[in-house]
Amino acid sequence: MSQSPSQTPSPSNLRIQPTDSPGDAGASAAMDPERYWLEHVYQGGVRQLTVRAVIAGMLIGAVMCLSNLYVILKTGWSLGVTITACILAFAVFGTLRSLRVLKAEFTDLENNAMGSVASAAGYMTGGGNMAAVPALLMLTGALPSAGWLMVWFAVISAMGVFAAIPIKRQLINVEALPFPTGTATAETIRALHGHGETARRKSRLLAIAGGIGALLVTLRDARFTWLANIPEKVSLPFTLLGKKASAWSLSFDFSLLLVGAGALVSFRTGWSMLLGAVLTYGFLAPAMVTQGAIAEVTYRSINSWMVWTGSAVLVSSGLLSFAFQWRSVARSFKSLAGLFRGKNAKDEEVDPLAGIECPPAWFPLGFAILGPIAVFLMAYLFQIPWWAGVMALPLAVVMGVIASRVTGETDTTPTKALGPVTQLIFGGLAPGNIPANVMSANATGGVGLHSADLLTDLKSGWLLGANPRQQFIAQLFGVVAGAVVVVPVFNILVPDASMLGSEEFPAPASMVWAGVSKLLATGVAALPDSARVGALCGAMLGIFLVLLERWAPAKAKAYVPSPAGFGLAIVIPGSSSIAFFFGSAIAALLRRAKPKLAEETVLPISSGFIAGESLLGIGIAMAKAFGVMPK
Repeated sequence: MSQSPSQTPSPSNLRIQPTDSPGDAGASAAMDPERYWLEHVYQGGVRQLTVRAVIAGMLIGAVMCLSNLYVILKTGWSLGVTITACILAFAVFGTLRSLRVLKAEFTDLENNAMGSVASAAGYMTGGGNMAAVPALLMLTGALPSAGWLMVWFAVISAMGVFAAIPIKRQLINVEALPFPTGTATAETIRALHGHGETARRKSRLLAIAGGIGALLVTLRDARFTWLANIPEKVSLPFTLLGKKASAWSLSFDFSLLLVGAGALVSFRTGWSMLLGAVLTYGFLAPAMVTQGAIAEVTYRSINSWMVWTGSAVLVSSGLLSFAFQWRSVARSFKSLAGLFRGKNAKDEEVDPLAGIECPPAWFPLGFAILGPIAVFLMAYLFQIPWWAGVMALPLAVVMGVIASRVTGETDTTPTKALGPVTQLIFGGLAPGNIPANVMSANATGGVGLHSADLLTDLKSGWLLGANPRQQFIAQLFGVVAGAVVVVPVFNILVPDASMLGSEEFPAPASMVWAGVSKLLATGVAALPDSARVGALCGAMLGIFLVLLERWAPAKAKAYVPSPAGFGLAIVIPGSSSIAFFFGSAIAALLRRAKPKLAEETVLPISSGFIAGESLLGIGIAMAKAFGVMPK
């Protein structure tokens, strides 16, 4: 049975205390956080990586991966899936046990192992994967076959799993970095398996919200003769330059997915997105249309100009925020140097976790096997010079160390910074080679960013007393599940490049990657004068907002627009930002008025809205693609 937080001191809060008896066994445990964890937290005898946990994780992870695919094409953000997956698994296994289909209890560590599988599958859309591949499609008009792309995604993501091995013990076991999302997942699993009524209430809310989201998308998108569809959106009640507000993308969307996603971000991000949408589509876009810089009043035409300004805000703010984390970067390089200092025989002899942690040799062995495959795929699929492919491998390790520490300390994986950085590196190494620029960066950034995301999952296991070696194996199962499902469904949702950058799928992350790559290939001079001015202003604005956030008085920081939220609002439809704002505002009001109620309801309801609408939206899109339903 699992132990409650009150019974088991959390190793993440362990602080070494001096002792008068250094030879005493208890004192030595207190002096060594790993030995303390082994003696007081580790649950070696509890079921963990069972067959049912793997199967459930692969199925739920595949579903959450598809949900994330839909969300990232809509919003550019890849949402965390582990907590939602754990709630779903608990509800499913609890129902099966109440029906007497299953006899054995679904343990907390089984749920954690299931979450490891599901998170690896769900993160298949992260790590730059679903930014780089759509960007390549936009830039070249073609992609490799589905089978080759599955292999590509699986290899890159698996290398990210192996890259986490040498830094896991330092960042999680020894330094006890917080990894807030991982800590929250552990607390959620404890609550689910420790308080049945709370768990059942959350699972019911998740199911009800999912049903409501699915019903809404059916009424909106399903084309049946017997069904009267509701409109996709309702225009705001004003005109600009003689055009309805909806022509400028300023409307209310009938989308609970966007409202749910907004509830999961901070209110500061929500109102920053609203402000960005109003300024972009209410003032800047009409001014550019009047000047002739934007040819017509359509979202695609507006976005083709705005993407340079929005990308500049996101890239400049991401890079500067990352630069301000230089202490984390410096500590990362110190940790990286430690990877090449082998332990002596005495250290190995007294290693308390030698039989539980992944052996250090697995890291070079994994790269020795997968590295040549990755280099071959880069050369064969994307015509990347072999030497550039070889260089991507050590760079991937460096990126993984940096991204993992930043994620552990701030809970923010620095995708917006490391993605463009890797593009800049390969833009200099292979100038003018667009596939090399995009996909080399996908390999380097993808491995590093996957490593950071998956360490968050290992943090949950550390707090719960799980076996890290079993979690590592679980993540490899998830990699396979995610790669197998994400590629064919992407090809159905996005049959050609014309779908990207549209109101249906704005794909802002891909627009940024494509913009950076195009800029590196053609040079700034190829941009229209107005777009260059817009990009310069965007870069300056991104820098200004970061500096203002950093230097403003503590009480004033809440009133500084979020650079990420403001920049994102420039490259997605105004209607999406409006929905995000409403979601964040409702959640913020509830957290202020009824904090306990908000804690119990916001996550399951929001996750249900997102899962219900995205999954049925994918189902309807597939039905239309195969001719089962009229378009």
